[in-house]
Amino acid sequence: MNKRVVVTGLGVVSSIGIGKDAFWDALVKGKSGISKIDSFDTSVFPTHSGGEVKDFQVEKKTFGRASALAVSAARMALCDAGLELEKLGPERFGLAIGTTMGESQILEEINHAWIKDGHEAIDARLIPLYPANVLGVNVAGEFKLKGENFVIPCACAAGNYCIGYAFDLIRYGRADKMLAIGADAFARLAFIGFNRLYAIAPEKCQPFDKNRKGMMVGEGAGALLLEPLEAALARKAGIYAEVLGYGLSCDARHMTAPLARGIAKAIEKSLKQSNIQPQDVDYISAHGTGTPANDSEECAAIKKVFPRNYKSIAISSIKSMLGHTMGAASSIEAISCCLSVKNDIIPPTINYETPDEDCDIDCVPNFGRRQKVEVALNNASAFGGNNACVVFKKYGAS
Repeated sequence: MNKRVVVTGLGVVSSIGIGKDAFWDALVKGKSGISKIDSFDTSVFPTHSGGEVKDFQVEKKTFGRASALAVSAARMALCDAGLELEKLGPERFGLAIGTTMGESQILEEINHAWIKDGHEAIDARLIPLYPANVLGVNVAGEFKLKGENFVIPCACAAGNYCIGYAFDLIRYGRADKMLAIGADAFARLAFIGFNRLYAIAPEKCQPFDKNRKGMMVGEGAGALLLEPLEAALARKAGIYAEVLGYGLSCDARHMTAPLARGIAKAIEKSLKQSNIQPQDVDYISAHGTGTPANDSEECAAIKKVFPRNYKSIAISSIKSMLGHTMGAASSIEAISCCLSVKNDIIPPTINYETPDEDCDIDCVPNFGRRQKVEVALNNASAFGGNNACVVFKKYGAS
């Protein structure tokens, strides 16, 4: 069996908007979600801004923030797909959810209590809330999904890994529907870590700019509902895009330094599986963190795969607006790709000021663009050299 797989539902929680419509409107207008951090005191750090979701509250005491973000995005994707919760057919409805930090805020709360007053001060109710597997447990429990349930903690490429896994389960007939989700809450640990690596920009994220100074830590969740094409047509569902294939690679070289060769390998694998030629690609959603090394290596990889036409491909980084949402990043970026394919609009790379000869691409600087998008690639890379690329195509395009 090799069924065609389509995306019929989208849900997103982000610093620029909650829900696909608010998110997309802000994205194409180039609005920034970066603001002063207020979830903890940053006075001892050299940077003080990030992509927090300000108007989101955790309602269930049995959920950590990452689970709450994931459940909210999943509910929106199910509703957007027109699925009635009581008619989901739970036995063959699966879930793949990606994360970097898991429920890091819960772990931070436990750690704080332990350091301050000793281990007896730890609220025992927190203990079962923080292992990374609870993200899958909580989403499945909320919607009574009884199919295959996987948490893929593949760091900042996790969202793409989940889409690829969900794609495989559906096309080989092992699931009727799949939620592919990425989720991470704003983490003090990540903020400290990236500050220690001198990887956070002091004021703004400037992907592909010659004077880029780093990334911004963010948070959020993105959920995509995938199902077989014939099932979507049978129930007259709206189709955002068709998933054609994906490619994975591992540099197996360095924990934090990206490698152009490895990124290129993932892109090449995705094109081969999708039966897509380099000249067929209209848009690439870049990993585009805004760090000097990442952007240079990613551009080098793109030039390797697209030597003849890389300058004619629109390539933008929405992290310039959202910050880096860790395990949610490539899920939210996949949603952006689906909406670009559906609406023929490409979101911009904001904060772009000075061209860089190493990044001589069309980065759609500062303003969104109306342009035909039949094929979009979603790039993602992660610590440890894990790379993933997913290919989306406009349904019905030749």
